[in-house]
Amino acid sequence: MFATLLAALNFMGLALAAAPAEAFPKPDRPVASVVSPTWATAQERDTAKEVDQIITRLKLKPGMTVADLGAGDGYDSLRLAPRLGPKGRVIAEDITPDYLAALADEARRRSLTNITTVLGEPHDPRLAPNSVDAAILIHMYHEIEQPYGLLWNLVPALKPGARVGVEDLDRPTPRHGTPPKLLVCEFAAVGYRLVELKPLSGNIGYFAVFEPPAKRPEPRAIKPCKG
Repeated sequence: MFATLLAALNFMGLALAAAPAEAFPKPDRPVASVVSPTWATAQERDTAKEVDQIITRLKLKPGMTVADLGAGDGYDSLRLAPRLGPKGRVIAEDITPDYLAALADEARRRSLTNITTVLGEPHDPRLAPNSVDAAILIHMYHEIEQPYGLLWNLVPALKPGARVGVEDLDRPTPRHGTPPKLLVCEFAAVGYRLVELKPLSGNIGYFAVFEPPAKRPEPRAIKPCKG
């Protein structure tokens, strides 16, 4: 029944808001456990100019809305918010309520009124349709329990021309990284197209930019990538 409805909506050019976790295949590779709300010290990331590099790679501008998926302690959200300006917005999403509560407290302390927190699920970021100009996944992709579901359910939230950026280390997922070939394969399985994948300066990993699919595959048609 679900597949029939999805096919009909795809034919009409419409998108479902979300599909359940059980509709998607599980990743055919280890999923790293969440051990910390951040992956490195703020000083290390400041020195590497991480946020500046993200802004450049995704061509972010004041007034845009950016979804920070797996925001954790909010390092990127808290630094992107001032750069996006009063008309811009950061949607800080995570699946851990305590992380979001701490992030919201820090945003209030800094008087950053353009940060909104959203409690997502491993298979669904739970973002409003047509709400973001860009989405970032910073050193957390290897921790996503259901990458195919998350990427599939993210698509409706992306505005026309939106891009998705992933920052990670080139090492196996159990070691808290994602080999670039595996990353590209998993995104491609959901219909995303790789735009660019290059190292970041400062020894903080690589950054991949993806274009979302115009039409998503049926969840049951997604083939897991071996990693």
